[in-house]
Amino acid sequence: MNQNKLLRWSIVVALAGFIFGFDTVVISGANQPIKELWHTSPLFHGFFIMSMALWGTVIGALFGGIPTEKYGRKKVLLWVGILFAVSAFGSAFANDPYVFSFFRFMGGLGIGVSSVVAPIYISEISTPKTRGTLGALYQFNIVFGILIAFLSNYF
Repeated sequence: MNQNKLLRWSIVVALAGFIFGFDTVVISGANQPIKELWHTSPLFHGFFIMSMALWGTVIGALFGGIPTEKYGRKKVLLWVGILFAVSAFGSAFANDPYVFSFFRFMGGLGIGVSSVVAPIYISEISTPKTRGTLGALYQFNIVFGILIAFLSNYF
């Protein structure tokens, strides 16, 4: 694989890190509007609605290696992207807290699986000389996603 193609693929895969950081933090900006929209109890709101993506992330990270070993990193990353898209649309059009939480959980599963698969895939396609730099793209994108989420929440 030539260097340009390697860099492009690594950037695309590292976008999973951006989604990880962004999706984990962006919900904090929706905390009050969601609470006012559905008038939920504090326990239900915090434990169920606000943390559902994190529960999905834990499960996705714990079990993400299973489909990865069976189907390969590239195929799993494609399905993770589809999962992110379905989660985003489902969350946007949710009409009650249960549907919203279900789609946030799906997004969390994608985040958890991608947190296992993306860095491994990047390290596998990179050369020994570029492995550290390209692997750091994933970590950078997590932090960049967090920054963009805080900025979007502010504005």
